[in-house]
Amino acid sequence: MAKRPLILVTNDDGITAPGIRTLIEVMNSIGDVIVVAPDSPQSGMGHAITINSTLFVEEIKIDEGKQREYSCSGTPADCVKLAINEIFDRKPDLCVSGINHGSNSSINVIYSGTMSAAIEAGIEGIPAIGFSLLDYNWNANFKATKSFVKTIAENVLKEGLPKGVVLNVNLPNLPKKDIKGIKVCRQAKANWEEEFDKRKNPQGREYYWLTGKFVNLDKGEDTDEWALKNGYVSVVPIQFDLTAHHCIQNLNTWKLNG
Repeated sequence: MAKRPLILVTNDDGITAPGIRTLIEVMNSIGDVIVVAPDSPQSGMGHAITINSTLFVEEIKIDEGKQREYSCSGTPADCVKLAINEIFDRKPDLCVSGINHGSNSSINVIYSGTMSAAIEAGIEGIPAIGFSLLDYNWNANFKATKSFVKTIAENVLKEGLPKGVVLNVNLPNLPKKDIKGIKVCRQAKANWEEEFDKRKNPQGREYYWLTGKFVNLDKGEDTDEWALKNGYVSVVPIQFDLTAHHCIQNLNTWKLNG
């Protein structure tokens, strides 16, 4: 009998979030699941790690299923580090992060705790996927995502991923019958035009709320933003080697050493 794959499940919305509960359900149908996730929401934490305070991990049980579950006081990246070094007795065959409540397409991948957890697993040589649904509502309906999540996860387990690459998967907020399929894409060129809402508290001290709007600068039809707008699940392979290799030759022409 074939051995079931060992799967690490994590997220950034917290271990009780509906998105991760859906992801656990799907992964239980594929392999043996261990969950290590934040004990509270950690959205927008990027690849932050805890270095100046203690970390706590508690084994808990939230709902039915064969999975083992651990609640962690740290960030998504902390959860993956702790899982690999302290909880797992062997390297997982797959790490899945999410399902995030809200988009992590385009430039959002930079800020995402969901994707940073997947990237941390990738750094450790574990095939990894981050999943996000384009619905920020806590009570979002994840039912339509299940078959797509399972298909992508099973393909990664079967085919593997190139060294240094993880997958950023975004799912449109549509009924399953209206989703046209899965499209492999590139990351769209886009940014946030930020504004700060300046206010004063009752004591007269000024404070700010970050606001702004997302601006897609990319008209290409091979991007994640195009795919999502047109009813497809987007799959973007991303790398965590941030070296701009194409600039090295030019920089070597500079007079840097006198």
